[in-house]
Amino acid sequence: MAYWLLKTEPGVFSYDDLVARGQDRWDGVRNWTALHHMARMRVGDLCLFYHTGTERQVVGVCRVVSDPYPEPGQDDPRIQLVDVCPAYRLPRPISLSTIKADPAFAAWELIRQSRLSVMPVSDQIWQRLHLLAGS
Repeated sequence: MAYWLLKTEPGVFSYDDLVARGQDRWDGVRNWTALHHMARMRVGDLCLFYHTGTERQVVGVCRVVSDPYPEPGQDDPRIQLVDVCPAYRLPRPISLSTIKADPAFAAWELIRQSRLSVMPVSDQIWQRLHLLAGS
């Protein structure tokens, strides 16, 4: 099992939206690095659900429930998506300012490549974030 972070604008698609739907596609990714990461996702992987925009915080965890497949309506087979379902909401959201203030996250893509919408999360970062969230 691998860990990932998925970013979304909460006004477009929030964690509450995913909970209400039960399962949905994680589509619309066009950055080639982010698409490369998505191509490595597998059923059972867990993803941090990050609200961008004015919130800028990790709010929950979702689970990958499909292997990557081509996004319908796209001519380029490299543009893929996965299906996700909610796993659990974090007891306390973790703000970007909290993450930036912690040296444990200094080399993480969330800090170094802030516009990247899909990125891997190491075991150490996963555990540290859950500690900060009170899990």
